[in-house]
Amino acid sequence: MADVSVVGPDGGESISIGTTRVRILEDGSTTEHRLGIAEITVAPHTDGPPQHRHAQHDEGFYVTAGRVTFTVGTEKYEAPAGTLVMVPPGAPHTFANLTDHPAVMLNTFTPDLYVQYFRDLRDMIAAGRPPTPEAMTKAMRPYATEPA
Repeated sequence: MADVSVVGPDGGESISIGTTRVRILEDGSTTEHRLGIAEITVAPHTDGPPQHRHAQHDEGFYVTAGRVTFTVGTEKYEAPAGTLVMVPPGAPHTFANLTDHPAVMLNTFTPDLYVQYFRDLRDMIAAGRPPTPEAMTKAMRPYATEPA
């Protein structure tokens, strides 16, 4: 029988990136790297990463609390709790929490390629390098991701 992963409410690998918290729920080790899942908590008045495109993975965002503003190219979408945003490879995108309340999203990566990016950001910050847009863009490149 295959191993089953059960991650409780306080489980997973927690990574802080500035005021954003990423909790890795599935890093691909249970799914033979077909799927990665993270819970992302974005503090009020927080921008996400620079707008970017993934070449090798789909990314999904399911807003579970709060409201997130997604920018896809030049279009803006308001996503309240209960909204699913699916981003295929090649689509330019970013997100922000422009509200006065935290926002929480369940984030999927198929395949799991992008999970390691969050660990790289954590290590970059621990080494004393702030998560500037330029530094974040550089950290994305090994994961087939480029600025839009």
